[in-house]
Amino acid sequence: MVRDMRSWIAQLEAAGELNHLTSEVGRDEIGAILGYSRDKAQLIENIKGYPGWKVLGAAPANMRQVGIAFETEKEKVTAKFASLMDKGVTRCKTVRSGPVKEVVLKGSDVRLTQLPVHVQGVKDKAPFITTGLLITKDPDTGLRNLAFHRLQVKGDNKLGIMMQPERHSWLIYEKYQAMNKPMPVAIMIGHHPMYYFAAAYTGPLGLDELEVAGTLLEEAVELVKCETLDLEAPAGAEIVLEGEVLPKVREDEGPFSEFQNYYATERKNPIISIKAITMRKDAIFKSLQHAPPNEGVLYASVPMAAALLRDLRNVAGYADIKDVYCNWGSPFGVIVKMTPRFYGEAKHVLLAALSSVYLHQKIAVAIDDDVDIYDPQDVAWAITTRVDPATDVTIIPGVRGHPLDISQPELMDPGLTILQRLGSRMFIDATKPPTSDPKQRELFDRSRPPTVRKARSQRRK
Repeated sequence: MVRDMRSWIAQLEAAGELNHLTSEVGRDEIGAILGYSRDKAQLIENIKGYPGWKVLGAAPANMRQVGIAFETEKEKVTAKFASLMDKGVTRCKTVRSGPVKEVVLKGSDVRLTQLPVHVQGVKDKAPFITTGLLITKDPDTGLRNLAFHRLQVKGDNKLGIMMQPERHSWLIYEKYQAMNKPMPVAIMIGHHPMYYFAAAYTGPLGLDELEVAGTLLEEAVELVKCETLDLEAPAGAEIVLEGEVLPKVREDEGPFSEFQNYYATERKNPIISIKAITMRKDAIFKSLQHAPPNEGVLYASVPMAAALLRDLRNVAGYADIKDVYCNWGSPFGVIVKMTPRFYGEAKHVLLAALSSVYLHQKIAVAIDDDVDIYDPQDVAWAITTRVDPATDVTIIPGVRGHPLDISQPELMDPGLTILQRLGSRMFIDATKPPTSDPKQRELFDRSRPPTVRKARSQRRK
C-alpha cells in the first residue's frame, strides 16, 4: 500500500485522533486552532474565501500520534526510527504519473495567493508556507536534497526563502550562484509524516532524504518528473510548486515566529520565482504551527532524537541507553534515559549528547529507567530529588551556539559573513547511583503504593 497524506488521515480517523472542523473558519484563525491543538489532529473543512479547500494540521499533534505514524507506541518511536536507519536508505523509483499531476497550472494560472496559507504569529507580516519541503540537486554530483524551509508568500508567483548558511540547501545554492544560474527547486506540500521526519534528519551532504523517507515508510518513494524543471517530486504529494531560486537577488524576508517561539531572523534573503503548480484535483493543504510542543517541533525533534541515539550508542560503547527525547521545553533541551553502570558514565554520555551533529542541544539531562522521559513533571522530580548541584551539574563555557538561540550573544568578530553565537552548555546527571554500587542505588528506589490486589483486599476488611 502506498502511504500518503490520505492514508495518514485514514490512520488518524481509525484511531479516533482526528477532529473534523466543519464550521466556517477565517484563514487567520487557523494559526490559533493549530497552535492550541495538543490532543487531536485537525481537518479544517470550511475556510472563508477559499471554497473547496481543506487544511490538515496538528497532525501529528503529540508523541502519541507520532507513534501511530510509526505504527508503534510513543516510547518505541526513537528506537524504531534508529533501527530503520541502521538498515540504510531505500532507493526511489520513477513512475510515469501520479495523483499530484491531476491538475497542472502554468503561466498566469499560477496563483500562490489562492492557497489557504495562514499567518503564524501576531508579528508575522505575511503568510508563510511552513510545510513546503524543498527538493534540489547538487549541480556537480546530481545528488538530491530534501529540506524544510520557511517560505514567505510575496505574490502570486513569488516566495521568499530563508536558507540557513552552512546547511545543505545553502551549500547547493552557493554553487549555482557561483555559476550565476538560478537553482531549480520543487517544493512538496502535503504527504505522509515520514517525508517530514526524513527532511529533518541530518546526515552528510549527499544523503538523499527522499531515500530516507523510503526507509521510514518501508517502501520505495515513487517520483514523477516535474513539468518545467529537471527534477523529480513525490507522485503522491498533495501539491508541488516548481520554481527557481534566483542568484544574487535578495529581498526583505520575515519576521517569522520561529520554532523556539521567538522572532530571531529578519533580513535580506533569496527569492523563488514559481513557474508551475501541480496538484491533486481535490488537494488538501497541509499546514502546521511552529513553537514547542507543536507539530513543527515534533518533526524536528524526533529525527534529532533518533540521530542522537545512534551516535550515543557508538560514542558510549555498551552503555545501556533506553531512549532520547529532544523536545524538553524546546529542541534546545535533550533528555537521555539510561541505566548507568559505573560512576561517570552518565556524564560521558551527556558530553556526547551536547556535541552532536546538531547545534540545538544546549541543556542535556540524564534520567534513570524509572522516569518517564515524556513527562516533564517526572523529569523535574528526578532533577529535584536526585541532583546535587555541586557535583551533578556541569557548565561548559565558550561553546558555539545555535544561530537562532537569542539567549546567547552574537559573535561580532571581523570577517564573519554569517550569524554565529557563542555561549555555554549545561548537563545535569539526574540518574541514580550506578549498578556497580547497588547499596547506594537502592537508596533512590522510588516508593510505590501497594499493589492493586493488596489495596482492594484491605478495603474489603
